[in-house]
Amino acid sequence: MGERRRGRELALQALYQREIAGEQSLPALEAFVRHFHAGEEANAFAISLVRGAIERGPEIDALIAEASQNWRFERLSKIDLNVLRLATYELLATPGVPVSVVINEAIEIARRFGTEESATFVNGVLDAIAERTDAKARERILEENGRTVPTRSS
Repeated sequence: MGERRRGRELALQALYQREIAGEQSLPALEAFVRHFHAGEEANAFAISLVRGAIERGPEIDALIAEASQNWRFERLSKIDLNVLRLATYELLATPGVPVSVVINEAIEIARRFGTEESATFVNGVLDAIAERTDAKARERILEENGRTVPTRSS
């Protein structure tokens, strides 16, 4: 497993811990991530994802609620919701990571930690969010201007 995947999984665990235990400070969540000793790169990436997902929480949750129209936000699985939060943050804040990589990573993590339906649900919601936020259009513009988007998925 690559460092970035490990970081995404740690970030999911930290956000899930936050959901279950109630509101926790960012330093407490950072300590939670470091507890796993997943390596400096994975821990740093996890912490950046957690920080970003929390700081942009209202914006991210609004996008998720809008994209999951047939589901009541408060009824979403905590795992699915936090996978969506992390991936949505990546779609918004990391234009150098291909949309397909963000979505595929989220699907794989949802498969590992969620239910049988999680991967399909996460895929559909993230695809809608990528369209609504113009993430796919930004990626196409980068490619058309000769600035290739890295394909690193780990």
